[in-house]
Amino acid sequence: MTTTDPDRTAPRTPNLDRDVAMTLAANEYQRVLDLLRSLQPEQWAATTECPAWTVRDLAAHMLGMVEMSASLREQRRQMREAGRRSTGVFIDALTGLQVNERSGMPPAEIVARFATRAPKAARSRRRAPGLIRRRQFLMPGEFCGVAESWTIGFLNDIVLTRDPWMHRIDITRATGAELVLTPEHDGVLVADVVSEWASRHGKPYTLHLTGPAGGQWSRGGDGPEIELDAIEFTRILSGREPGTGLLSTPVPF
Repeated sequence: MTTTDPDRTAPRTPNLDRDVAMTLAANEYQRVLDLLRSLQPEQWAATTECPAWTVRDLAAHMLGMVEMSASLREQRRQMREAGRRSTGVFIDALTGLQVNERSGMPPAEIVARFATRAPKAARSRRRAPGLIRRRQFLMPGEFCGVAESWTIGFLNDIVLTRDPWMHRIDITRATGAELVLTPEHDGVLVADVVSEWASRHGKPYTLHLTGPAGGQWSRGGDGPEIELDAIEFTRILSGREPGTGLLSTPVPF
């Protein structure tokens, strides 16, 4: 892990404007729903790049996340149950719980429940007050083996949108389904990832990302020049592909 982030002790906060972040959240839920509705029965069994998870498992996890976001009671239940089961990294216990608890759901039920819960999750995330969002996320954790703390706002506004966004990419790669990308949505998400990536490594660079979600960014004048597809850039930073140099600096999804 490469990082020169100037203050590793302060909880990480969101960089995106609040209204922008919440619009992205609602739109991403809808794009995930559109994708799930488009899948053919045989595609739900396709293996993905997430170890041991099929497309159905990924969808079950995403459903678990929106159900957790939509209801404070469900959030507390999942956190409590995952805490009981955790013997290592908490997020692994949480996502495993979400998949296991929905293991008997057929795809049609997953889609129907996602359609019902996702708008509630978006509203609940938007209603989260600033006082709560500024608090430190109390669950201790590590990111790539390094202790790191987040504000609840970083989790609520940023990570809970990046997660289904990246899994939407995972599903399209596993099934061959169309990956819908636009500058107004995916381009904003990628730009936020670039901003965080740059703050984490803190070094000069020139970055040219191609495709509908791409753009150009730079800092300083003597850093490496990097050019690649915007989606591949995010996949590298997520750990799905190996990265070297500045691309070895990970970003949470």
